[in-house]
Amino acid sequence: MMQSRTHTCGQLRISDVGQKVKLVGWMENFREVGATLGFVVLRDFYGTTQIVVETEEMMEVMKGITKESTISVEGLVRERSSKNSKQETGDIEVVPESVKVLGKCRYNELPFEINRSREADEYARLKYRYLDMRNPEVKKNMVLRSNVIYALRKAMIEHDFMEITTPILTASSPEGARDYLVPARKHPGKFYALPQAPQQFKQLLMVSGIDRYFQIAPCFRDEDARGDRSPGEFYQLDMEMAFATQEDVFAVIEDVLPPVFEEFGTYNRASKAPFTRIPYLEAMEKYGTDKPDLRIDLTVQDATECLGNIGFAAFENQVVKAVVVSDFKESRKFIDKTNEEVEVQAGNKVYWFRVDENNEIVGGISKFVVPNKDEIIKKLSLKSGDLVLLSAGKLGAAQKTAGVIIKTYGAKVEGHMDKEKYEFCWIVDFPMYEIGEESGELEFCHNPFSMPSGGLETLEKAERGEIDPLSITADQYDLVVNGVELSSGAVRNHDPEIMIKAFEMVRLSVTDVKAKFPAMYNAFCYGAPPHAGIAPGVDRMIMLLAGEETIREIIPFPMTKNAQDIMTGAPSEVSEKQLEELHIQINLPEEEKGDITV
Repeated sequence: MMQSRTHTCGQLRISDVGQKVKLVGWMENFREVGATLGFVVLRDFYGTTQIVVETEEMMEVMKGITKESTISVEGLVRERSSKNSKQETGDIEVVPESVKVLGKCRYNELPFEINRSREADEYARLKYRYLDMRNPEVKKNMVLRSNVIYALRKAMIEHDFMEITTPILTASSPEGARDYLVPARKHPGKFYALPQAPQQFKQLLMVSGIDRYFQIAPCFRDEDARGDRSPGEFYQLDMEMAFATQEDVFAVIEDVLPPVFEEFGTYNRASKAPFTRIPYLEAMEKYGTDKPDLRIDLTVQDATECLGNIGFAAFENQVVKAVVVSDFKESRKFIDKTNEEVEVQAGNKVYWFRVDENNEIVGGISKFVVPNKDEIIKKLSLKSGDLVLLSAGKLGAAQKTAGVIIKTYGAKVEGHMDKEKYEFCWIVDFPMYEIGEESGELEFCHNPFSMPSGGLETLEKAERGEIDPLSITADQYDLVVNGVELSSGAVRNHDPEIMIKAFEMVRLSVTDVKAKFPAMYNAFCYGAPPHAGIAPGVDRMIMLLAGEETIREIIPFPMTKNAQDIMTGAPSEVSEKQLEELHIQINLPEEEKGDITV
């Protein structure tokens, strides 16, 4: 028995008939049927119970209570004459003897109907998020989040990982995104940074002798929002293992995640170990993306040789990629509309033709294809009923467009996607370096703390010009599920000599490395163990499990796409006194003055 109630609103059953009970919760609805008959729906965290009003006196009491007020009801449980099989407490009702208002709702009009809050304007939902979460459909995502985090934590502890919390106030370091800076009052002119990830700290834990570390880590990055990425802050299942290889990390993840996805997911099927492994370059060539959705059976073929010289101007001197959709029965209108969707996402044109029931080439750019029909059919292994979708351009653009074609057509054309499952894969062998779009010079492609495959010897060969630096791969990997990147990880570069050489390749000297990563560099000089880790995104994971389209649906108090909390008014202005204490002056450009919104 709880102090303020004998039962919850989701607990009473037919076996409780005849009991005197005390319930508390929110008055969800009051329906008057007559002068002395009415029905109240009482809701708490656990469910709802029907309260039946049968006296004139009690009707007056209920009429004086506004919807969404919190109340306490004492009364007798009896069997309902008209049962509700859709409600867990639908076999009973409570006849009230006394009702007490615990917290009055002082508004007659609510911003939205609680049980239909997901249909409301997003601005209203975020401003009144505490009301939005009263909706059982919204609340269930918060329950899911709690259960999943508990399951992850339990599984990690069972795998002998130790939970350790790392600092929130730390030093700024170049980790790929923009830092959130915090002024240090006791150190004028200096700033802390909120951690983009616990990367350096978890590696230092390995040096300190911790064998297996994890935490449900808060991370902070000043970057724009997307449907699957929250602005500002997010959480990840951060883990690191000493004396470990890539295989050790894979074994843990392949053991921990599938049971969680099967138990809590929208679908109850998930990949079993070992997950499919795909080298990065193969993923780009075969799927047009390093985040392939392996539930889809469509793949990319290179069609440059057979289609590049057919006299079609868009293909001249370009890379041409083809995606063949077999047994295609949709209309020309369907093709045009779907191609428009692809073009919006990819920023590149889509071309097409079909093979009809007579094995003739028809539609789209068929007039350019027909003269080379036999060669093209043979090269692309075409048969009757195939739709051929084509992209062209520089390699990256052609691949990206083909990847969007696969994703879009795979989801829309029946028979090409096994939708009700979670399909995991590893993307491995990422390039260590790339040519920066802005700088035009060699830069780290992914994580600068990754171990280059082949170690120091490979870097020295590149330095001597014996191999192309762009050919160097890293012991680095991404975990992808259903076309969504869930995590990045790597075997770490734990050797100071290799670290210095890796950074010299991107024009950073030993002095720069010591200045930017002093703790890590010094620690590695004291005998660091080989170590490896990964950090699956918790928010993104729960979004997939819940089957939600946007990550805001699974975060208790999400921000807007513009990184604003319109419920609390953050970010907000602060007082002059606070600024003076921090030795900060505000100097906004004229066009931005007064442009702060909440």
